[in-house]
Amino acid sequence: MHRGDAPLVMPNPWDAGTAKLFASLGFRALATTSSGFAATLGRKDGSVTRDEALAHAAAVAAATDLPVNGDFENCFSDTADGVAETVRLATATGIAGCSIEDFDPVTADMYEIGRAVERVTAAAEAAHGSTARLVLTARAENFVHGRTDLADTITRLQAYQAAGADVAYAPGITTAGDIRAVVGALDVPVNVLALPGVPPVATLAEIGVARVSVGGGLAWVAYGAVTAAARELLDAGTYGYVTLMAEGRNAARAAFARQPST
Repeated sequence: MHRGDAPLVMPNPWDAGTAKLFASLGFRALATTSSGFAATLGRKDGSVTRDEALAHAAAVAAATDLPVNGDFENCFSDTADGVAETVRLATATGIAGCSIEDFDPVTADMYEIGRAVERVTAAAEAAHGSTARLVLTARAENFVHGRTDLADTITRLQAYQAAGADVAYAPGITTAGDIRAVVGALDVPVNVLALPGVPPVATLAEIGVARVSVGGGLAWVAYGAVTAAARELLDAGTYGYVTLMAEGRNAARAAFARQPST
């Protein structure tokens, strides 16, 4: 799917229902979202435990027949052994791939590159070392944390590629020039996060991007729609949202009817 004529467009459901909905629309693969899932628990991104993330990934994978990539943040460990254990546990959830980040949530800084490579190496060995081989996505988190260092980002992704990553991902890069530089510097498929300013999928295809995901984007669209409807009800006492309500209900009914019950 990462080597086709067009990018693999991969939405990020935040529960089994949205997984079924996206599958019914014709998407070919799905990915979990750490921020979207955390929101369902009433928490901020980064506050989900490993056990919760694994259970969530299993639930999303079981909801449809589509392959699912699991968002496991920094693999819930500072150590290479802990990273490997997370990935080994992930192989039992039914997902097809997972990701590892190079940002340390404890220090709020990037892992030193040597340590980051050790962690990707451990993740790759675990992802590729069982019969349930996972596609490993290695993420360079510079841009999403305000460190707009393209050279360091590319250096990191090249090192992760050499360490065994199957897919490279630098969330936060938005310009065609930066995206082109990343794609041109790597041999493995590149994932781009759809953010404001990112070129449309057709342009990303011309650049050579292999995969496009949205992170928590669609979850925040849903929260925005719910907030607007609730404010209308509270402030105006009117029900203009019923048109959207009917559309959503019909789409959900159709999606749930097409997918196997879980």
